[in-house]
Amino acid sequence: MKSIILIGGGGHCKSVIDVIEQEGKFKIAGIVDKPDLLNSKILGYSVIGNDSDLDNLAKKYKYALITVGHIKSPLLRIKLFKLASEFGFILPSVISPRAYISKYAVIGRGTVIMHDALINSNTQIGENCIINSKALIEHDCSISSHCHVSTNATINCGVKVESGCFIGSGVTTKELITINENSFIKAGSLVI
Repeated sequence: MKSIILIGGGGHCKSVIDVIEQEGKFKIAGIVDKPDLLNSKILGYSVIGNDSDLDNLAKKYKYALITVGHIKSPLLRIKLFKLASEFGFILPSVISPRAYISKYAVIGRGTVIMHDALINSNTQIGENCIINSKALIEHDCSISSHCHVSTNATINCGVKVESGCFIGSGVTTKELITINENSFIKAGSLVI
């Protein structure tokens, strides 16, 4: 089994650990987090370094995943994604075995698809996205890179979500609209 390191050890990391364990494609080698957390454990996995160690860790590990969450801003996820890419890590997509992904959908690298998410045909999901538990992304949608579609959000057909957007829990969109870059859509909103 291939080893992977997780970059970021907060709440989102804990959810991703569960997905990685259930998917069964990667063995978690450790977590990268704040220097003061070195050698502590997160769900049984050791914190093995911080951001300044990524260059050295890239010499030992081939795969990494950004496991910092995204609510107020995508900037930290974007920064870490670029840094990991520059150091030569392969950033795979990680998909829960409980998610449904159409064979006609495309998922970008470094994207995490959480439990019970549903992604329908002819949909494209960019790089470094979080498609959270029970999110529904209908056919012919485009979710650009560095977006977070939260729990129970419904993105209806033909919607284009531009880069860096946060779509809150329980959001429902009208079909065939565009959500502009770096938008923050609060939980429970109807987007028309």
